[in-house]
Amino acid sequence: MTTPNNFLGLDAEYSDFARAGVLVLPLPFEATVSYGHGTAGGPEAILTASQQVELYDREYDDEPALCYGIHTLPTPDLPDDPAAAVTAIRTAAAEAARSGKFLVGLGGEHTVSVGVGFGLLDALGGPLTVVQIDAHSDLRDRYEGTPYSHACIARRLLESPQIEQVLQLGIRSVCTEEVAFARSHPDRVSIWYAEAVHDGSWRRAFIERVKGRRVFLTIDVDGLDPSIVPATGTPEPDGLTWREALDILRTLNEHAEVIGMDCVELAPSPGLHMADFAVAKLVYKAISYTMMRPATGMHSV
Repeated sequence: MTTPNNFLGLDAEYSDFARAGVLVLPLPFEATVSYGHGTAGGPEAILTASQQVELYDREYDDEPALCYGIHTLPTPDLPDDPAAAVTAIRTAAAEAARSGKFLVGLGGEHTVSVGVGFGLLDALGGPLTVVQIDAHSDLRDRYEGTPYSHACIARRLLESPQIEQVLQLGIRSVCTEEVAFARSHPDRVSIWYAEAVHDGSWRRAFIERVKGRRVFLTIDVDGLDPSIVPATGTPEPDGLTWREALDILRTLNEHAEVIGMDCVELAPSPGLHMADFAVAKLVYKAISYTMMRPATGMHSV
């Protein structure tokens, strides 16, 4: 038997558009990466690896994907120019979100998140809080000649007054410009560096900032430690552990309403398919935490 070529390899009963509560939108855009390359292959690698992920989840003692259903959309045509690509992604994301289903974008470089975030605003209105798991702050105004660099996505999203705040977790790499911007906008930018996640000091303040908010979640896979996801263009040491990443996602969904998400910056590499699998499993967990009430612990057999 051939596994269906969609996220998690779901049969038609659970992947049909009308039946599904979740839409997965592949966004294989890459134009501004500044170190390693290959993020254009990220969506296909995630989809392929997801077909090896077990649907059963011990946290729920169930197969969550069969409860809510996931439809994988066709890949939109994306121009090479970053600004034009953001516009095309914005249009595609808005169209998908207007269906009333939960939208999940799969990048591609982090620039795609500008289009996804603004598309959610177009379709569902604001205000929105952005929760960003990342190794980098992405608060530069321009990088390598373009304001649509993958290093500028948080700054671009904050240009909309409908983006109330950007909350960043797992950061390990910033420049002077980004630190100055964050310090001068404390009402709109909060950064919890990796040390704060490791020692747990992020939790109370994060909950206060996110409680009751509508959220766009963006996960840059370099937010996790390279031992988990080595296949990414700009890896940084001392990243989030698997348990820390899931703890953030559970906490977020316990206190806020996530209305859409994306996962970006996987750069698949030969021999490192464990990274593809980890990202696919992380996306599945993130979807389940949003579509089902967060679980409280593992179930024994």
